[in-house]
Amino acid sequence: MRAHKIESHADRVTPARFTMLAILKRQPAGFTLVELMVTVAIIGIISAIAYPSYTQYVLRANRAEVRAILLETIQFLEQNYTTANRYDLDSAGNAIVLPYATSPKAGTAKYNITETSGAAQTFALSAAPTGVMTGDACGTYTLDNTGAQGNSAGTIAECWGK
Repeated sequence: MRAHKIESHADRVTPARFTMLAILKRQPAGFTLVELMVTVAIIGIISAIAYPSYTQYVLRANRAEVRAILLETIQFLEQNYTTANRYDLDSAGNAIVLPYATSPKAGTAKYNITETSGAAQTFALSAAPTGVMTGDACGTYTLDNTGAQGNSAGTIAECWGK
């Protein structure tokens, strides 16, 4: 009696499978220098396009933050005016201390915020760029008790988002 051997399909080596196995066995694992250089070139091109856009978004975010801080400071001064009837002193007669002297509220300063005129019935705030914002296209932001917005460079429409 003859014994029948049962073969699975995986055990059979077909010509196509044999050549694929032979090719895989001959090729070393890893990347070639050309593949690596193409990848580096693609990453370089993407970075060259993306980085300038990213820096512009960061600058715009910093400008928006300083505008918000200036508006918060005006609210603070107006609240003091309702109780003390003046901008420069509080109701106890003490000099006003601005809630924020820098932007951002915590971390590395991007703007220095000062009260440029502290008279009893008027005030003017300014936010001078510092740190990474030095040389910014909008320059120093100004805002006074009448709500007049200004900046030392650029246009008000561009810098104040109007």
